[in-house]
Amino acid sequence: MDSRKESPELNRNLYAAVEPYSSGFLRVSDLHTLYWEQSGNPSGYPVVFLHGGPGAGTSPSNRKFFDPEFYKIILFDQRGAGKSTPHACLEENTTWDLVSDIEKLREHLNIPEWQVFGGSWGSTLALAYSQSHPDKVTGIILRGIFLLRKKELDWFYEGGAAAIYPDAWEPFRDFIPEDERYNFINAYRKRLNSSDANVKVMAAKIWTTWELMTAHLIQNEENIKRGESDSFSLAFARIENHYFFNKGFLPSDSYLLDNVDKIRHIKTVIVQGRYDMCCPMMSAWDLHKAWPEAEFKVVPDAGHSANEAGIAAELVCANEKFKNILKTGDASC
Repeated sequence: MDSRKESPELNRNLYAAVEPYSSGFLRVSDLHTLYWEQSGNPSGYPVVFLHGGPGAGTSPSNRKFFDPEFYKIILFDQRGAGKSTPHACLEENTTWDLVSDIEKLREHLNIPEWQVFGGSWGSTLALAYSQSHPDKVTGIILRGIFLLRKKELDWFYEGGAAAIYPDAWEPFRDFIPEDERYNFINAYRKRLNSSDANVKVMAAKIWTTWELMTAHLIQNEENIKRGESDSFSLAFARIENHYFFNKGFLPSDSYLLDNVDKIRHIKTVIVQGRYDMCCPMMSAWDLHKAWPEAEFKVVPDAGHSANEAGIAAELVCANEKFKNILKTGDASC
């Protein structure tokens, strides 16, 4: 699990920024339309990027994990997030709607099969999609594992992470009256769906800021400022809270672990920051134990964010490994 012993031949540096060569909107229901884009090599190997949150949307920096000369890089904003419409909408917005959307996008872009890349909530969605459509997935890269189990939600919203970040936790806690502090997800749900727009926006900003303040090993002020945006916060907080209140719309608490056999044969790399406060390492460890065939990388000096140097290096390196396999059939590095 030592992330510092890779072959020096493999690139570990983020690639230069690239712009999309095509983009558009795909109507996936009578209500929802998704923004999508393609960048990199139009004839390259397809990889789909699944963003976190849920509700965070994509950003241009997401393209930099992939060699643009080799990969056809597909990004899309999930229902209600980013440029997708309607913004911050919770109707017809479940894990299984998103799994269906990924398939609709694959078919729309005429892609027979693709590599799947997801971090945080994106790792949840990557597992759910791959377990539903294993014949369409050639490889999986996961980061900051989130299995949407009760103990994970309790860790972040009922006092676990608060023991490490009490200064960040208190504003989140104090927004809720004392008599409702026995269940913060429920308490915020009421306010994020309030008829009072000011209450809704304030709740969204506080919810979002709590997560952004814990996302890096060393707090990142630029990242935290994203929580000041009404638009970003509303989608991020409302959609996250909706999914967490509904336990990810998964049939059971251990559903994603219980269905690992469906994807055990797919080449997979799991990257986890040792000091991840949002998605603590217990989940990555449980997935590793259930799926020892997947390569498991622990970054010893990182938290949750994909943009931390050690995690970014491992993610780029994982893509480089897959590239070598696809080019030569050689899995060695």
